[in-house]
Amino acid sequence: MLSCKQFVARSSDHMDRQLSVRERFLVQHHLLFCPNCRRFIRQMRLMRATMQTLPESLPSDLEATVQRMLSEHSRHK
Repeated sequence: MLSCKQFVARSSDHMDRQLSVRERFLVQHHLLFCPNCRRFIRQMRLMRATMQTLPESLPSDLEATVQRMLSEHSRHK
């Protein structure tokens, strides 16, 4: 059985469906018995789905917006 550390090392390949049959079996076996890694993979899937909804390019006024937010934050301290 894989350790949690070994599972995490393979998690991206697992999500990308790039594991061998043997590795897929080991990952699935680990997930059956490890609630923490099941939670981890759910969070990874959520993060991936969230990232896919973001625009590919940054807004042109990003730097000005960040500077404005920082100055507003420092004034409220």
